[in-house]
Amino acid sequence: MSETPLDGLPRQETSPGQEALTLGDALKAMREARGLSLSEVSARIKYSSVQLGYLEAGDWPRLPDGVPLRGLVRNYARFLGTDVDAALKLLDDAVGPTGPRPAVTTLGARRVLQQADMTPKGEPAHRTWAWLLLILVLFCVVGVYAVNRGWVPDEWLVFDWLRALRQ
Repeated sequence: MSETPLDGLPRQETSPGQEALTLGDALKAMREARGLSLSEVSARIKYSSVQLGYLEAGDWPRLPDGVPLRGLVRNYARFLGTDVDAALKLLDDAVGPTGPRPAVTTLGARRVLQQADMTPKGEPAHRTWAWLLLILVLFCVVGVYAVNRGWVPDEWLVFDWLRALRQ
């Protein structure tokens, strides 16, 4: 691997006249050039040394997808003092687009709102009727218990069936 700076990252020559740049090799070369171990980098940027090793090896299936991976590369490149945008470009070249996706999809606004109102299991998030029913049942049980124990005055028992509960 020959080190020619391109936005602070080394290039790897694959054949005469053609160069290919791998993100993992570039980050590893810069880390080693600074005399740092994976554990030292891990302690500073708060990612595990195992994750950093996977990144340097280009073992993408063992790393998170999307924005978390992008954050890992951004923090690592920033720590090493290299061009963050160039590192992210190399990441996108290696694994595909990793940037944040738009929040609103191509579905209609009503469909998006319906999806946002669903729990992860696909059930509606608003279950107020179930809570109201539960509170009503609980209130009835407490009321019957209070009448049965004699805690309710006789003047309040206007129905005969309530007086029958007391006995």
